Amino acid sequence: MEGVDPQWQSLVLIGVDNFTLLRRQLGRSLSAVLIEAIAERVAQCIPDAIARPAAPTQVEVMIRAASREALELHLLNLTEVLGQPFALAGGHYRIEPVLGAAIAAVPHDDDIRLVEEAEQALADAQIEGRLVIREMAVLSERLDRVALARELTRAIEGDGLFVEYQPKVHVRQQRVASVEALLRWRHPTHGLISPVEFIPVAEESRSIAPLTLWILRQVIADQRRLAGAGHALRIFINISGMLLGDPHFVREACALVIDSGACIGFEITETSVIRDPDSAMANLQAFVDMGIAVAIDDYGAGLSSLSYLKQLPACELKIDKLFITQLTSSNRDPLIVRSTIDLAHALEMEVVAEGVETPATLALLSVMGCDMIQGYLISRPIGLDALINFLSEQAYEAVAAISNPTPFARLVTRARN
Repeated sequence: MEGVDPQWQSLVLIGVDNFTLLRRQLGRSLSAVLIEAIAERVAQCIPDAIARPAAPTQVEVMIRAASREALELHLLNLTEVLGQPFALAGGHYRIEPVLGAAIAAVPHDDDIRLVEEAEQALADAQIEGRLVIREMAVLSERLDRVALARELTRAIEGDGLFVEYQPKVHVRQQRVASVEALLRWRHPTHGLISPVEFIPVAEESRSIAPLTLWILRQVIADQRRLAGAGHALRIFINISGMLLGDPHFVREACALVIDSGACIGFEITETSVIRDPDSAMANLQAFVDMGIAVAIDDYGAGLSSLSYLKQLPACELKIDKLFITQLTSSNRDPLIVRSTIDLAHALEMEVVAEGVETPATLALLSVMGCDMIQGYLISRPIGLDALINFLSEQAYEAVAAISNPTPFARLVTRARN
């Protein structure tokens, strides 16, 4: 392979956007032959690749190369090669290939994460209609935290940071109610680094305030674009507990929101108030007084305190996804979720369930009286352009599925099939 030991690996998932139409034309047997023909063409294009049908409508490809650039060149070539017609049953048929790829430096020790990144890349590609490449995040023990702190400061001042958005759907009102902003960092050498990795570094290095102000400015600009496209939605931002007692951050954040007139929400964890309860409560109330909504995030993940819960000026309570993902397979989690919903309603808060991934979970939450849902069943976190497209063209399908549950993710990511 290029006379050099491979240093990079890519798992590529190839979908066929017009598969449903082709299956009607070809029938089931020839449709299976088409998927096999796609795998064969990939193997001819990249002789060292391992290509095989992975599903009735999908091909899986494993590629190794000496450099990241070589991998990207292979992916671009695949997009072009697969655009050529396939000869089947005396006719020629064109597919509409959609490629999602996960790449990682070699060696790595987490094949499951590589698969998950590739699956999310394909889902994003089907929404955005283009090749999507995701880099596997580097594990924290491989990172120099001191160097990472310096590089994060440079990223705040330059580029590398970006925002993805995940919509929340109101169950009874059958509409997209709001959106959560999720910060991402694409490191120039380490690739995509998870917030789980860099947020603690930001807190330790005291760069969490400028980092949060960066995302607030970006969200305000993006919200203007959303409103211009006809989607006036509140956008929620995660706020570190360290910032609730920081007067400089509070002044800066309030000034940005007031000057822009943006419709913003702050998500805080309940335990973050414990650091400095008096300052935190006062500042949260100041946020609410100026129109910033407050949501309690990850409820149940830490040590919950009813004394703090009843004092927080919050309008939403988000149940941690740990309870939601096991809702239909656990005996105790449904009891905890139901009691949490009743408690939040008694405190005049709406309830958001995070991590909703299946229609069965949605159905049970609906019966329990949960107000809003968020998770892969509706949409993965996506970029602003994809969000606008989702809201304009596909959100109505997700909302309609509230009353007739079907997998939202399939509606969103495979709508063109």
